Parts: sequence; structure tokens; C-alpha cells
Amino acid sequence: MHNTRPSPARVAVPQIRQREVPGTVCTMPSLAPQIETVPESGIRRVFEQAALLEDVTMLVIGEPDVPVARHIGDAARRAWSDDRTGYTPNGGIAPLRKAVQEKLARENRIEVDLEQIWMTIGATQALFQAMTLVLAPGDELLVPDPGYTTFTMNAYILGATPVPYQLSPARGFEPDLDALEASVSERTRAIVVNSPSNPLGSVFGEETLRGILAFAKRHDLWVISDEVYEYFTHGVRHVSLAALDEDDRVFTAFSLSKTYAMTGVRVGYLVTPRGLGTTMRTVQESMISCVAEPDQYAALAAIVGDHSAVRNAREHYRSNLDIARGILDAAGIRYNDPQGAFYLWIDMSHASDGDIAGWAMRFLVEDKVAVAPGSAFGRAGEGWIRICLAADPDTIRTGLGRLPARQGATAPV
Repeated sequence: MHNTRPSPARVAVPQIRQREVPGTVCTMPSLAPQIETVPESGIRRVFEQAALLEDVTMLVIGEPDVPVARHIGDAARRAWSDDRTGYTPNGGIAPLRKAVQEKLARENRIEVDLEQIWMTIGATQALFQAMTLVLAPGDELLVPDPGYTTFTMNAYILGATPVPYQLSPARGFEPDLDALEASVSERTRAIVVNSPSNPLGSVFGEETLRGILAFAKRHDLWVISDEVYEYFTHGVRHVSLAALDEDDRVFTAFSLSKTYAMTGVRVGYLVTPRGLGTTMRTVQESMISCVAEPDQYAALAAIVGDHSAVRNAREHYRSNLDIARGILDAAGIRYNDPQGAFYLWIDMSHASDGDIAGWAMRFLVEDKVAVAPGSAFGRAGEGWIRICLAADPDTIRTGLGRLPARQGATAPV
């Protein structure tokens, strides 16, 4: 059992304004108390500072550098031209849900009813929606450390407590199931699993995933699986947790953003356990009503259309990974050799002196290279940085070429 909790980084809460009215002093009402506990994004801090500078080499944001395939844009334009701009069913238009159902069976080996598929405003809403369904104030959520920032942010917004479980290089950045047991308390309600991982690029094997499901069953936990990078793996097969689930305890968040270079279109989907149709209609109606109709037609074209652009993007990212490996190996800099996603997790502890966030900001100002500090992804990320491989090869060469070398070390983790 765990007895301590990390103190969250605190965001700057707006100061109470006083308005001068003759004979009175008026103040703003206070915000909800849990909002003060939500940590600021360390990624965005670097990105927004970089936006104020000139000639910055940008490796900080997970943004595909390839264009949207023509047939996807054409579908969106037709929807606008045909005035398909009204409300749709909460879960999405029927052809899109059917296409997702067929894709899940074909590619993820997940058999679901249409009522288990809910189109969302990106995987961001899908993850928040799942957490809204299973977390109450005071509950605890197991989150990977290092792990994507919104896992922790969402928990705090809902008044729950994120409890990190460490992913360490000694275990190939896969979870230690024995350590997970020690993280559970009577307040634990769910665990977040992210494979392929952002920021690590690790891909969990089937044995590990079955172990997580057995762990969740022992402790009667929900499982929230983030599978945004499902199409981007290197030499290994992506396995969906829900394909192994026999107890209807897995929620899965998928996204079209990274796969089809549609980050600004904001379409994803949440696959729920069975029997939640009525509940989901209510929650979806109160949160977003529905995804924009033209965006849904773009999503439909993406899923059922030609995937050559996805294959080309995957090869582009792999080629950039080869370039990055060569530069880092020559500089003696350690890194996690990724099996998935399009990131590279790099050990800069030899240069950061125990403060990777401060080092990343100095690196930005002095060397004009924007990288994400590992501490933005959790305490276990101290000393590491994440760079995005979805970039022009010359951008990769320039940015990594400016990293301070580490002498006398073998490079890959």
C-alpha cells in the first residue's frame, strides 16, 4: 500500500479582481478548488516560448509534418458544399460508426456493437470521457510515469488523485506488475495504459497486457487504454487491450489525428464496454452533443479510403529514426530505441544537472532548439527529453546535432 502522494505542480490561478463601485468592493467568485491542483503542461511552456523566438528548430510538439491525404480533404469540402452541417446522433453518423466497427474487427481484433463506438473530439475528449465515467472525487487513478501529461491533468480536474507507476529503462519501459500491486489502495478505481507510448515509444507485448488485465481483475479496476499511435510500430505488432479483455472492463481511446495528419480536425473515438449506450448518450449530449458533421465525413473517408499516405508517413518516421540514431550514437548520447509512435526519448542527464526543465529552456534560448523536457511527463522523466521524429530530416539533423555530447558511454538504453 502506498502512503505518500507527489505534490502536484500548481498552475497560476488568476488573481481576484476588485471592481470599484461607489460604496462597495466587489470580487470575482472563487474557482473550483481542484483547478488549483492541475499541473501546467511543461511541453506547452517550451512551445509557447519558442513561438516568440525566430529561427527555432521545432522538435517539441507531436505534430505530423506530412499533409492530409487529398481524398480526406475532398470529403470534408463536399460535406460543407452539400450543407451537411447539422446535428448528428451523439455517437456519430451511422456510416462512420459502421466503418469503425469493421476496422476494429479487421485490424484490432475487437468485436463490438455499434453502441460501443462513440465519435469524440479527438482522443483527448475520449480519454476525459472515460475518466468522467469511472472517477469520482477522492478516487485514485494509476497513470504511467513517464506518461502523457493529460492523464494527470484530467484526474486533477475531476477531483481524483493520479498515482504514478514507474516505467524504467531497466525493464524496457514496461510496467513492473509487482510494483503495481504496491500502488493500489482502497480508493484506486482505474489504471491508464498507453501503448505505443507517448513519450517513450515503447510497445507492450501481449504477455504484459494480459498481466495488466489480470491485475485489474484482481483489484476490480477499470482499464483506460490509449492507443493513439496504433499504426506506428517498428518491427512489432500492436496489440489492443480490449482484444484480450474477457470482463468488459476496458475503455479504449483511438484517434485519427496522428494516423492521418488530422491533428487540427479533432476526431477520435472511444470504444466502451458493453451496456453503456444509454449512459454514453447522456454524457456525450452534456459534453459535446456530437462531433462536427463535416469532420465526421472526413473521418469516414480516412478510414475507408486509400492508406498509402499512412504507409508513407510510417516509412518517413522510420527513416528519421535511423538518422537520429546515427547522430546520437556518434555523440555517445543514450536513448530508448523505440518500437512505436514517432518520438525519441533521449537521456540528457549528463548535461542537465538535475533540472531538465531548466536545461530545455536554456537550450531553446541559447541553441534555438525546442525539445520537450522529460519532467513534463512525470518525475521519472527527470534527465530525459522527448523529441518528435515527425519532421524534415534536416530539422532532425540540425536539432540533434546541437545536443551536447556525452563521452565514454554506449548510446542506446
